[in-house]
Amino acid sequence: MASIRKGLLQLVFSGSFMKRWNDKMRPMELVEVDKQAHKMIAAWLLFELNSQGLSPEDKAKLGEDIVRGGIFDYLYRLVITDIKPPIFYQIKANPAHYQKLTAWVLNELQPRVQPLGKEFWDGMQSHFERQVRHDESLASRILDAAHLFASRWEFHLIRDMNKWDEEMDDIEDNFKRGLEAHLDLAGVRQLIEGPTTRLGKFAFMCGQLRFQKRWSQTPRIPETSVLGHMFIVACLAYFFSIAVGACPVRRHNNFYAGLFHDIPELLTRDIISPVKSSVQGIGDLIREYEGKELERRLFSILDRSVYGDLIERLSYYLGIDVGSEFESTIIEDGKARIVSWDQLQGEYNQDRFCPKDGRMLKICDHLAAFLEAYTALSNGITNAHLQQALWRIRTLYQNQSLTEELHIGALLADFD
Repeated sequence: MASIRKGLLQLVFSGSFMKRWNDKMRPMELVEVDKQAHKMIAAWLLFELNSQGLSPEDKAKLGEDIVRGGIFDYLYRLVITDIKPPIFYQIKANPAHYQKLTAWVLNELQPRVQPLGKEFWDGMQSHFERQVRHDESLASRILDAAHLFASRWEFHLIRDMNKWDEEMDDIEDNFKRGLEAHLDLAGVRQLIEGPTTRLGKFAFMCGQLRFQKRWSQTPRIPETSVLGHMFIVACLAYFFSIAVGACPVRRHNNFYAGLFHDIPELLTRDIISPVKSSVQGIGDLIREYEGKELERRLFSILDRSVYGDLIERLSYYLGIDVGSEFESTIIEDGKARIVSWDQLQGEYNQDRFCPKDGRMLKICDHLAAFLEAYTALSNGITNAHLQQALWRIRTLYQNQSLTEELHIGALLADFD
């Protein structure tokens, strides 16, 4: 039986501390969780484009492999935080050395990851065994291309500030060669060409969410971006999906719904909940504005005549047809329909209905905010906003559970 523990939540959040490019001059702190979010957004684009000819069963498996592989690689990266990429790639090139490093990493991860259940733990071990053998699959190549794209995007932020650094040309060449090796994948060329293409411009715009800080009027350590927050919510949504016994499509739908749930903030910035709820009707007004701006400034970039399938699926994740991303839905007869939690857990917990949790996504969104506030307070940042946030979330969920084994109030009580 899978369960969610405090240690796993804190491990996932720890990527908010993990600095990237910390031996280079940079215009802002670049952290691992932001890069992982951008990587998985690119991976979703490549998944949708490279699965169009697959059967529903094969597409579901590919989607699951990509999401799980992305999470596995992130957890691995959290453990090897102090190894510079050039050194890591040299280790990875030697199967014996890579196997030893991987065995140590898995041993470090086991206490916090194994409570998710045997299937997840066995899947993680198998994933890294394949990497040690250099076994390539469509999922691993999509993840590799997405990783290179997101890392190169970051690199271009710091490149001109480090012109005197003799490593910069080699880094640029490595990215170029790596991405060119994946040009056979649909969408990779457009990502390389960036804002000159529709797909590239969309992916570049999503990356900008790392510049938007959450709780912008509240001092915190660490500060978290909207982009990083979305990835944390996505991971929590996937873990919760495992814990409630969700089918594979429901699991990776929940991951991507979490990954995109705040994408409208590209257009509106981070409007905090008290503002949305303080004036009657303001929440509906904001929602209406977000819908119009999504169509005008985001979906128009992709163009329905070119990437209609991408827009349709993104709209489903955002709950545009049903009024909110926090509604539980299925797709039946080609249309999104709201269903209850009990229905999701019962008759509609099947891949063919393309189920997506709304209530659970809202819980994960609040849990991510709880982790942000709790961690800041633990790091000595004390203020009324953080204290009130913890109190509100604890009060809201103290008597709520998703299943008999998954009680939200009990999970939050572990943070006392």
